[in-house]
Amino acid sequence: MASNKAHHATGWAAGLIAAALVAHAGTAGPQGLRAGLALFGAIAGGTAPDWLEVAWWSRSRRLWITHRTLTHWGIGWAAACAWAYHSLAAHPVAALGFGFACGGLMHLLADWPNPRGVPWIYGRHSLKLWNSGRCDLIVIAAAWLAAAAVADHVWFHGIHSRWLVDVVRAGRPIS
Repeated sequence: MASNKAHHATGWAAGLIAAALVAHAGTAGPQGLRAGLALFGAIAGGTAPDWLEVAWWSRSRRLWITHRTLTHWGIGWAAACAWAYHSLAAHPVAALGFGFACGGLMHLLADWPNPRGVPWIYGRHSLKLWNSGRCDLIVIAAAWLAAAAVADHVWFHGIHSRWLVDVVRAGRPIS
């Protein structure tokens, strides 16, 4: 499990990805309102699998469900993401749900390297790379690299990615 700060940071990265995908779908709306909804939905979704486990209706605020079970189920988040994406043109608020689901998926990806793993399909699966709270910088950097790549593809037509590939192929230093 990544730390709470890492989930917040990767939630912002998921927000950038969601906003770019909403814009790419051509459903960003006036002044990018729907892209903004996707951004804010993903920020909330980045920590959602953890706070959805808390029984907010009780005084004790204990977990109503075991940690990393139903709220961390990969198929549920992926299905929500797909449904919301396909609903973007029909429902103005679907962008918020799409962002929320993207944030939830990013949360699962951040938890995946932990030995406890996450239940993607059936049972838990783990990459078994490091323990909770360790290597958060790697998780955050990977999320932001993915966000930069998606944003570059959508808003800059991949010009930065192509430039970097050309530099690497040429074997010369970046100047």
